[in-house]
Amino acid sequence: MIKADIVIVGSGVAALASALKMAADNSKPAKKVLILTKDKGPSTNSAMAQGGIAAVMDTEDSFESHIEDTLVAGAGLCKPDVVRNIVTQAPDRIKDLVNWGVRFAADLTREGGHTFRRILHYEDQTGAEIHQKLWAQVLANPNIEVLEHHFAIDLIVNKQVDPSITGPTSVVGLYVLDKISNEVKIVMSKVCVLASGGAGKVYLYTSNWGGATGDGIAMAYRAGARVANLEMMQFHPTCLYHRESRNFLISEALRGEGGELINSKGEAFMKKYHPLGSLAPRDIVARNIDAEMKKTGEPCVYLDMRHKPEDFLKSHFPTIYAKCMEFGIDMKKEPIPVVPAAHYLCGGVLADVDGHTDVIGLFAIGETACTGLHGANRLASNSLLECLAMAHNCAETLKKDWDLITSETVISKEPKKWTKPDTTNTDEMIVITHMWEEIRRLMWNYVGIVRSTKRLERAQHRLNNILSEVKEYYSNMKIHSDILELRNIAIVASLTVECALKRHESRGIQYSLDYPPTDEVVDYRKPDPTAEDTIVLRGLH
Repeated sequence: MIKADIVIVGSGVAALASALKMAADNSKPAKKVLILTKDKGPSTNSAMAQGGIAAVMDTEDSFESHIEDTLVAGAGLCKPDVVRNIVTQAPDRIKDLVNWGVRFAADLTREGGHTFRRILHYEDQTGAEIHQKLWAQVLANPNIEVLEHHFAIDLIVNKQVDPSITGPTSVVGLYVLDKISNEVKIVMSKVCVLASGGAGKVYLYTSNWGGATGDGIAMAYRAGARVANLEMMQFHPTCLYHRESRNFLISEALRGEGGELINSKGEAFMKKYHPLGSLAPRDIVARNIDAEMKKTGEPCVYLDMRHKPEDFLKSHFPTIYAKCMEFGIDMKKEPIPVVPAAHYLCGGVLADVDGHTDVIGLFAIGETACTGLHGANRLASNSLLECLAMAHNCAETLKKDWDLITSETVISKEPKKWTKPDTTNTDEMIVITHMWEEIRRLMWNYVGIVRSTKRLERAQHRLNNILSEVKEYYSNMKIHSDILELRNIAIVASLTVECALKRHESRGIQYSLDYPPTDEVVDYRKPDPTAEDTIVLRGLH
């Protein structure tokens, strides 16, 4: 049994920033912060982020403009108070990063949906720069312990340990698989922060890293927390289309520097669909790339950067330039083949701007959380900002309300030891791989960029059968990380379909052929009174 004051699940920017903030609390004795990550620490979506972080840093820009751009992109589902909270603290969070040693380029870039240049970046590997500097700070901090290759299986709640407890549900710990020793450990903690990222791997084609399997969302749901708006999976318009590369992102910053989306005939087609053309919000660009591909019968479209000189491309986008050259694509001479791919989950565990969930002592931050910041579609480069702002808010809340929160997360009994089968049928492990692929292909075909009620119902029917099969594997086989990930993506996929079926409209990312949008122009600078309420699903406990 391992004991900590605060356990953080995940090792992306939200996790690391929150750990550093919480460990900096001057309370005596110092709080012990434990980070659990199922792979190596740098294996995160955060480290793969290319474009940058949005913040008002230019005198011509304003908080009101950034807020308005976020609301417009969110298509009437954003919560204005949450948007204002996060946008207005952006300059302070940039100062935090600089104090932690993060470097930024001198120029600001612009991305889709932004009125001004407000994207701070470091070349085209901003996420890697931020993550490396925060990771070094975490490893050097004596109040933070990191356990790599430790997969959080399930949250342990008070009523599970002591069924006689009445009243609110609180989290008291976790069951965790040590992937090296294959031992299941119990981690007891007064507070648990889920910063485990999104669920891009629920889909066949994604820009996400291989471990983005919705673990935190599935765990929170099983523990009784509500989840919301899981149908709002943002598809990034431009992932590299190449048979040897299935998840390399072509940053939106290229379009911010004048990159134009063209079809196989060389026609710039986005102006037909939106006045901002190739810099329209992501949901609009992705949907119309999909439409263009279907219209032409081509497997991809192209991003044309030939208007920029070679030295500019190499200096501003060195990673992208090198990757394209690796596959024989010289972006200064030929357009880059691109396709949309699952990118960012705007839904998640229902939480407030400080990370509070329905379960006492359980917090969700970053992409794991659904706060109302992104609404029906995330504005480009608001994600790293969200990670830092929510990490700060969560740390401040715990500092202020520690005694009140932890008074509800103390139990007199110890959790039961892990008791699961200790044998594995190796032949059945192949079936698990097949089921994983089946779920991801099913989601891509039926719950993708364009949906219909009939397609969703087909997906729901098949996923119900898969969930039963997964439950049998989980109950009767020795615990294995592949089974845990399969279990989580099956649950998140099923909840995604359920949310999509409950939303009887096309809005932002959710586009249904059965509910075509009207031609009326809607002002999304304020919440849309015609929007359906946030689609909420209650947790299991």
